[in-house]
Amino acid sequence: MSAASQVVSAETIRLNAICPYFTMFPLDFPLDILREHARPNARVLDPFCGRGTTNFAARLLGLRTVGIDASRVATAATQAKLVAPTPGEIVDLARVLLRRRRKAVKIPEGEFWSLAYHSDVLRDLCLIRDALLKDTIAAHVAAALRGIVLGALHGPIGRTKHSYFSNQCPRTYGPKPAYAVKFWTKRGLLPPRVDVLAVIAERAHRYYGNTSPKIVGAAIEGDSRQRSTLDEAREIIGKFDWIVTSPPYYGLRTYLPDQWIRNWFLGGPASVDYTSEGQISHSGRDRFVADLREVWANAGAHCRPGATLVIRFGSIGDRLVEDPAELIMASLETTGWVVMDIRHADNAARGKRQADTFHRKRSAPCDEVDVWAKWQP
Repeated sequence: MSAASQVVSAETIRLNAICPYFTMFPLDFPLDILREHARPNARVLDPFCGRGTTNFAARLLGLRTVGIDASRVATAATQAKLVAPTPGEIVDLARVLLRRRRKAVKIPEGEFWSLAYHSDVLRDLCLIRDALLKDTIAAHVAAALRGIVLGALHGPIGRTKHSYFSNQCPRTYGPKPAYAVKFWTKRGLLPPRVDVLAVIAERAHRYYGNTSPKIVGAAIEGDSRQRSTLDEAREIIGKFDWIVTSPPYYGLRTYLPDQWIRNWFLGGPASVDYTSEGQISHSGRDRFVADLREVWANAGAHCRPGATLVIRFGSIGDRLVEDPAELIMASLETTGWVVMDIRHADNAARGKRQADTFHRKRSAPCDEVDVWAKWQP
């Protein structure tokens, strides 16, 4: 018996869009796999959870799930999809926090910040940021409010109403300050004075108006190469039956700097952080493969016998010469995972690929593969 009996409606999947984020595979990928093959009591892990697509699919099917990522932005977006406060609870919390207008908070300064956000909007965002970082707030409501603000931090300026807090920006990544200032100045673009509470209220009703309260899962900020991180995940839901994941495509080194504004909201610096601490290494093929091998071995050690691993993977940029399937096959050697099947990914055509979101212009086609393996130590 599989999880196919679970009904997934258009309203319940809205939450998956709470925080636009790059490197995301379509929801149908993990949802179809788990709905067709997973038992109703299956436990699902994603050691590179990103914006939590696999974990959200597991939630929709009523499966226990844990997501792990080295990025605090990724785990915050994922956690927002694993809670079920009411829209009223979220709006009430935001209203209380925004009433603290006289409270002294640290507000970023400089040309970028003055052009990115209206001064009133930036102060409101700093009030919410400060409270979420320092105050004791009901975890499930805080996670939802955090996810809503992250998703609205930057994006396009609407013609009829404002759905984002920023000046004209991309939705999926934070523009670098020098480029953004030049762009806005050249076009005479000024940040709009947005009603922060109204944006939060609209998004709260959109994303949490039809959510199921039954959830068993969590998101962990950590390094899946470390055994202790997998120990923590296992303690939450038990041994894993399924791992459905997409590790960083070989050559992608911009996860952290591309999410720098969201990282600031979560307590990071008010400047671009170009470090790669905790990330899979892209310094060379052998190091990259060795890092992935550690993840697969650690995850497998916490799996039930016969557990299934499904990996979607590709290469980008100057690493297109590498065969994605060969890299994954090499990373699985001596880990206890036995490859059962290799398939071309459904979204490998131009315009429908994960890799297209990594560039400011359309990338050249590359092969994306889905590799299926069984845990047979």
